[in-house]
Amino acid sequence: MAQPTPPTDRQYSSLLAFRTELRRFLRWSEHRAADAGLTGAQHQLLLAIRGHLDPAGPSIGEIANYLCARHHSVVQLIDRTEQAGLVARNREDGKDRRVVRLTLTEAGRRTLAQLSAAHLEELGQVAALVDTLTDLTAAIPEAG
Repeated sequence: MAQPTPPTDRQYSSLLAFRTELRRFLRWSEHRAADAGLTGAQHQLLLAIRGHLDPAGPSIGEIANYLCARHHSVVQLIDRTEQAGLVARNREDGKDRRVVRLTLTEAGRRTLAQLSAAHLEELGQVAALVDTLTDLTAAIPEAG
């Protein structure tokens, strides 16, 4: 197996810029969530529910996948967020009543809409991150 080509100085610099901007954005996002009375994980949970394309809502397993977290950790997160009145659990009427789907409450929809508007505005200001990512991926040789 061939050794990968070492990164260039420019690639190292681009990786640094990308990771720095990504971390800065994530930290900014956590602060906005805290301003709204949420943890970063609760904000991500609301976004995972709203961004899921099935109108019935995502299952807990799908949420665990979106959040890259374990099932039991997600259940605890959902418990806390449900107690805050932001999400609701719904049992499926179909064959498997063990499957629980999640939806946002009205309060959850309002909170997420406010956070998302601010995030979209902030992302417009970090468009340079996209250019950096494009530069990095353009330098990667195609597998073949």
